[in-house]
This record gives sequence, C-alpha cells and structure tokens, in this order.
Amino acid sequence: MPLHHAVLALLTRRPNHGYELKARFEEAVGPQWGGLNIGHLYQILERLVRDGYVSRSQVTQTDRPDKNLYTLTEAGEAELHSWATTAWVRVGGFRDELFLKLLGAVALGPQALTTLIDSQRQTYLSELAGLAQQRRAHADEPLVAVLIDAAIAHTKADLGLLDSAAQHLGPLATAQSAQAPERSHAQGDTDEADGHGRMRGDRTESA
Repeated sequence: MPLHHAVLALLTRRPNHGYELKARFEEAVGPQWGGLNIGHLYQILERLVRDGYVSRSQVTQTDRPDKNLYTLTEAGEAELHSWATTAWVRVGGFRDELFLKLLGAVALGPQALTTLIDSQRQTYLSELAGLAQQRRAHADEPLVAVLIDAAIAHTKADLGLLDSAAQHLGPLATAQSAQAPERSHAQGDTDEADGHGRMRGDRTESA
C-alpha cells in the first residue's frame, strides 16, 4: 500500500486535513507521479483510521464547515518505520505495452518492426527533452529531482531496449515474413483444390 504509507510519512510533521495532505503530496513528489484524487485520499484515510495508524478529530470553524484533522499514532509511526526501512521487491513483473507491440510488429514482419522501433525512439527522445526541462525547473526540490532522475534513467534504459529489440527481433521478424507467403500459397492451393472438387462434384451430379 505505497500511497497509504506516503500519507503516514506526510503526517509525521504535523496533523493535516484531507486537502492539505493532497497539496503536500503533489508538492512533494512533483509532476512525474501525477495528481492524487481527493476521493481516493479520503478512502486511504478511512482505512488508516480503521487500522489504528491515524486518529481523526473534528475542528470547528466559525466561517466554514467543520473539518476533520488527521494525526499519526504511535502504531502508525511504527508501521511507517517498518515499511520505509525495508527494501522494495518487484512482484508484478514487467507489463509494459511496448512488449505486446513488439510481439505484433514481429508477426507483421521486419518493416513493421522497424517502423515501431523508429517511432518509439522518437517518442522516448521527446520524453527525455521534457524531463530535462522538468529537472531544471525542480532543481531546488530534492525529492522531486530524484523522481525525475529516476524517470530519465528509466527512459534511457528503454532507449537501450529498442537497440536490443532491433538486434534480436529483426531476424525473427524476417523469418515470420518469409513464412507468410508460404502460408498464403498453401491456403490458396487448398481453396483451389476444394473448388475443383466442388466443380467435379457438380459435373458428376449434372451428368
């Protein structure tokens, strides 16, 4: 539950209400993560309260509706410490749509593979240019800068993957292309034979 623990981390400094937590989260992680849906955030807070990691109190306001204030509990701090000091282990595999696109391009042949790789390379280069701009804009925000650096490193690795794909999948795409006419020719022979069979049958029946 990474977002749950991120909320606990934000509450270590001081109690907050929902919209303050939303703003602080988005400020802390920067544009690479994306916005935090307020409805989802309140669901997280409800669960944290239920689990005893956060307490909730109501603050009366004279000129506005009352608001809920959320405070980190001792159990929440212990949970945060346990999570934040434990190595992250990938459990979901690498489910990048690019791999499925490579599967499709290989099936279509070398020209399709080359088109995909060239197009994807330009996309990654554009992403790198945008990330470089973001990095300069957030140079004074260490946590945001680290996240952008991670995005840059990931995108550069993806560029390297394209070179590997061209090298290793090119021969496979060529082989697939070579087999395609054979399949079409074999199918055509079958259809022609079936057609003759039907015609012979028709002549037999008419005779």
